Amino acid sequence: MSVGLGLPIGDPVQLLSWARRAEATPFRTVALLDRLVFSNPEPLITLATLAGATSRIRLQTEVLLAPLHRTALLAKQAATLDLLSGGRFTLGIGIGGREDDYLAAGVDVRTRGRRLDTQMADLRRVWSGAPLSADVGPIGPAPARPGGPEVLFGGFVPAVVERVARWGDGFLGAALPPRHMDRMFRDVEAAWSLAGRTGRPRLLAQVNVALGPEPVLARAREDLSAYYGPDNSYTEHIVNGLLTTPARIRAAVADYRALGADEVMLYCWAPDPDQVERLAEAAFGADGAPAGTD
Repeated sequence: MSVGLGLPIGDPVQLLSWARRAEATPFRTVALLDRLVFSNPEPLITLATLAGATSRIRLQTEVLLAPLHRTALLAKQAATLDLLSGGRFTLGIGIGGREDDYLAAGVDVRTRGRRLDTQMADLRRVWSGAPLSADVGPIGPAPARPGGPEVLFGGFVPAVVERVARWGDGFLGAALPPRHMDRMFRDVEAAWSLAGRTGRPRLLAQVNVALGPEPVLARAREDLSAYYGPDNSYTEHIVNGLLTTPARIRAAVADYRALGADEVMLYCWAPDPDQVERLAEAAFGADGAPAGTD
């Protein structure tokens, strides 16, 4: 099992330092979230910049709100990022639920699930090298990974499970306690098998983290609350679930590893780049192995 690092959005100028420092640790992946009506940096542009500043670490959206994007352009952007990063890109996809994001993009929030299903058919078609339609030819460049970059679906509803089985390479569960994550993991595996897919889906778990003195943790909680929104009933649960000690982080990594997670993403909400080394020590310890590894 591997451990990845979610990048904070509080100080985008620092993200180059975050990525370079993360590459010097055992972290496998750096990831970036997506919103439109918020102060976060645009994830595909940012990850493309980080790709040029790194050579080993993987780059992941966690998750990109695909229905906000024009499909043909998204296919080209994702393929380009996958190609120029040497196949290091993972496209984490979700639909989100903030109405203001959809209003800003001019997309009907009520149709976002159906729109995503249509998008996935088109994305896979473009990445295979086939024409987009009878009237539109192929859209290049070809991605580094045949068939397109790795695709993970994030979410909590049955439709997500079915999308993984039909279109995806794996599932990303965010801020779910182990018993709920266990159920989602097993549902994904069952749907995968029922769909006749070979191999097995990748299973990722995400937890929110920050380390440091109380002022640092207070800022992290404020940023987390602002991102999820004060009027969101889920926000209090998310903020209260922030992991703020090395012991709790190592315990979470071990718990999700025991459930069969292939990777645990530590999404950090404190912008200080020194968090990279603190979190690496918490996650890997002195021996450089993830918690729960024999």
